[in-house]
Amino acid sequence: MDRSRNATAQVFEHLREKIVTNVLAPGTVLARQQLADYFKLSTTPIRDALLRLEEERLVDIYPQHLTRVSAIDLASARQAHVLRLSVELETAHQLCQRRPPTLDGALADLLARQRMALERDDLESFARADLEFHQTLYTAADVVDLWHLVRRLSGNLDRLRRLHLPLNSKARRILDDHGEIAAAIAAGASERARDAVRRHLSGTLSELDALREKYPDFVLPPASG
Repeated sequence: MDRSRNATAQVFEHLREKIVTNVLAPGTVLARQQLADYFKLSTTPIRDALLRLEEERLVDIYPQHLTRVSAIDLASARQAHVLRLSVELETAHQLCQRRPPTLDGALADLLARQRMALERDDLESFARADLEFHQTLYTAADVVDLWHLVRRLSGNLDRLRRLHLPLNSKARRILDDHGEIAAAIAAGASERARDAVRRHLSGTLSELDALREKYPDFVLPPASG
């Protein structure tokens, strides 16, 4: 714990990362006292962090009983997809119109990082560079507040994306899509960039049936008990 930062925020960030990356699977019990002991905190910041996770539909809180990690909320994931697609289609269009001079180099560096991570089969580093690629687009378009909004609402969508990442050459397709988006923006080709964004962001939800079949515990309610 960084004692110079808000304790609730740090607990929230830690637990959210574990849930979004599927380290904590649906049904995992998050006991307040155990978490308080782990973080060396009182139960108050733990409670507040869990309430924030509940607001993002990542945990279910049963008052006076227990808190556990939720199954993936598909309605939440679909709504996050609509929001993200809408924002990034417009962002790509704007960037094609004014093409910030440093953007091409920044995207090229991130593509190189993703390529190296894929060659090492390092999906954690690949996923981080994936997020940075998109954040760079939002920053270049001067809509950073929208980046934070999209991230806050995308927890369940991100859980699906992380399940999908190791399957069916998904990581390679992400890299190819990023390359196409970067090339279209560099060329100022708005329609081409928007088509690449639409294709890129629609991949995971189009594979929902396959993901449900492979990971039934993640997309169905966890067993009661």
